[in-house]
Amino acid sequence: METFSAIAQITILYFVIYAILKEAKGSRFGQALMGVGVLVVLLAAFTYLFEFHVLSLLVKYLLIYFAISTVVIFQPEIRRFLVTMGAIGNLDKRLQRDATVLTPKALIEIILTLSEKKLGALFAFEQAISLRGYEASGTPVDAIMTEELLVSIFTPPLPLHDGGAIIRNGRLSSAHCLFPVSHNPSLASSGMRHRAAVGISEETDALVIVVSEETGSVAIAHNGKIMRYTGSVITTALEQWLEKYLPADKSPRGFWQKKIAAIQNAIFRMTKARREK
Repeated sequence: METFSAIAQITILYFVIYAILKEAKGSRFGQALMGVGVLVVLLAAFTYLFEFHVLSLLVKYLLIYFAISTVVIFQPEIRRFLVTMGAIGNLDKRLQRDATVLTPKALIEIILTLSEKKLGALFAFEQAISLRGYEASGTPVDAIMTEELLVSIFTPPLPLHDGGAIIRNGRLSSAHCLFPVSHNPSLASSGMRHRAAVGISEETDALVIVVSEETGSVAIAHNGKIMRYTGSVITTALEQWLEKYLPADKSPRGFWQKKIAAIQNAIFRMTKARREK
């Protein structure tokens, strides 16, 4: 029984450490954690080899101090981890879609149109962690996402063109929202829209899409990282990200609901083709 308990504890500890390292990989927290780990191993080995008991005691106190200071230094990372754990019960929220939601393909067409027109845009697609706290800073919309609506929203100097748009369950929930700005030094040369995209992705698990007002390029931010795409690569990148984080409806729907969704998407494609002519 004791052997089984020991194996279970080692297994749990292994998965906890693996999850922490996987989450921290490539982040500021991960780099600091790696640096502290290397320092602790070197000091422990040094004190053990040469039997420096005083130095060993000092290392022990330093570890206690680091454990306490970690709560302050890495407060955003810890808060995000706790919020993610609390949102586990809402992981199926993004599957609760209805017949008025456009498909990822239609959304890609809209984003490409904004890119061609060089209309700066910022979208945050809500996942498990709720974005209602940021939604309160904007203007409620709760509308179907159409090209006409989004072009009119993000066309300056209209009142709602600045700020971010929150997408919940495939619908435009709110616009002109204020997102937290990232203080990552690597974004020093980036604009406020891109820094806000990284900022909201650091605080939540949202998928964030940015359209550059200057170049028309598209950037995607997720988990505190930002990827930039230009040219023909934009379509492929959007397909991969949206299919993963905005999957097709898997919830049970009636026959007529499916027909309505198909008709809506067909009308969208026909309208798009007519404008291109």
